[in-house]
Amino acid sequence: QVQLAESGGGLVQAGGSLKLSCVASGRAFTRYGMGWFRQAPGKERDMVAAISWKGVNTYYTDSVKGRFTISRDNAKNTGYLQMSSLKPEDTAVYYCAVNRYTMATVSPDDYTTWGQGTQVTVSS
Repeated sequence: QVQLAESGGGLVQAGGSLKLSCVASGRAFTRYGMGWFRQAPGKERDMVAAISWKGVNTYYTDSVKGRFTISRDNAKNTGYLQMSSLKPEDTAVYYCAVNRYTMATVSPDDYTTWGQGTQVTVSS
């Protein structure tokens, strides 16, 4: 059973950068795609970015394309989300998750294991 722990969130000014990390316990992490989701107060949890098991294929939601980069280091059982040019609308709790496939998938229903989340707050 994989367990996930996010870190790297915090308070940053608009235009700034943050790098989120997601450390996984259990070697099963390397066999599956993973994703980053975010949830703002009063809103649904939305897909931000996803990456396939070997890191070859990635997906980004339109609002973060060109600003966020998802990556993973399977040797370290760790996934990353590099966020640049942050905007106030990026403020949310960010969650990493592992899906049940090798692909980068979009639907939250594909994801079987979730971290506890890390708060990202972007001030204007």
